Amino acid sequence: MTVTGAWSRAARGAMLLDDAGRMSPTIFAEMSALAVATGAINLGQGFPDEDGPREVLDAAKRAIDDGINQYPPGIGMPILREAIAEHQRRFYDQAVDPDTEVLVTAGATEAIAASLLALLDPGDEVVTLEPFYDSYGAMIALAGARHVGVPLRWPEFAPDHDDLRAAVTDRTRVILINSPHNPTGTVLDRATLELIVELAHRHDAIILTDEVYEHLTYDGARHIPISTLPGARERTVTISSGGKTFATTGWKVGWIVAPPVLLGPILAVKQFLTYVSGAPFQPAIATGLRMPDSFFTGTAATLQAKRDLLSEGCAAPASASPARGVRTSSSPTRRRSGTTTRSTSAARCRGWRAWWRSRSPRSSVRTGATARARSSGSRSANASPCSRMPWRGSRACPRCRG
Repeated sequence: MTVTGAWSRAARGAMLLDDAGRMSPTIFAEMSALAVATGAINLGQGFPDEDGPREVLDAAKRAIDDGINQYPPGIGMPILREAIAEHQRRFYDQAVDPDTEVLVTAGATEAIAASLLALLDPGDEVVTLEPFYDSYGAMIALAGARHVGVPLRWPEFAPDHDDLRAAVTDRTRVILINSPHNPTGTVLDRATLELIVELAHRHDAIILTDEVYEHLTYDGARHIPISTLPGARERTVTISSGGKTFATTGWKVGWIVAPPVLLGPILAVKQFLTYVSGAPFQPAIATGLRMPDSFFTGTAATLQAKRDLLSEGCAAPASASPARGVRTSSSPTRRRSGTTTRSTSAARCRGWRAWWRSRSPRSSVRTGATARARSSGSRSANASPCSRMPWRGSRACPRCRG
């Protein structure tokens, strides 16, 4: 029996489906299996292995005991929407109306899905930074849009401004950025953000920004929400969540901050996805957002110390130092019997390259360079695997030279 439908667009957009219709596991499942097979520390999936702050966990327990277990309001509980608005003012000096500019979602992934499905028409183009969260590719394809990638270049994992200019055209409906970036950890600088705003105005595009790692920056890197830049607010949809910041990824509490003209269409789609979720967890995340500054700075400092420990253990060539602002799992470095830290790093890097190699020939993503050659029908998918990764043409992964 052959099952046709929109699922195949989504799977192909996420590079999980080959031309023969065979499905492959996601990068998360593949890296987790590789970690088990090699005894490696698993840095392939973004969840911590320790609980979040006690204040947040206790707030969820109280909410359950107080009977907050039924459907919350469709746009989210007032206590959380108000806390999100306070958070934006507190950290970014941005005034947000909690009643008309905030929407609570089932994690950032639903926020991404609802936004792309609401804002795209078939044939529109979406520009993303590459490598990208596979959900971006799946939702872009599901909406019938075209995916244009702009590579983050080694060693700084930064986009070339000429690549951005080439990728964004009058066919671009959405510029989707992720900063701090997953998986490279790069934090986009002000000049790059200002260029993105300029291009969005020039081509009448919407900016969709995924900022779930906003509080987890290292080495003095400073996260600048693009919506705070002049001329950006009215055309920007900002997505974040509490999962990474408060080590509560299983709660799936995310949110969108956007002007009403953009939030209304997104709500129209979101209400038919999950409708609502996480009633007792919403006041708990509100508690987290109101925690003192010392919590946010302390969490980042703790993770940076673990990153440094892991990096030193993996030290190989001098060029293998982590990118500025890069994140790691919150789990401490551990040695496993029969393995060394360097060899597990090499196994993981080789596995990452193998995953991209297996999918690159089938990818529907086009780089900025191919945006200049649309009429010829060329695609970045025809490039070598390494040329599709940020180190661009290196014969070996820069982390492990494997």
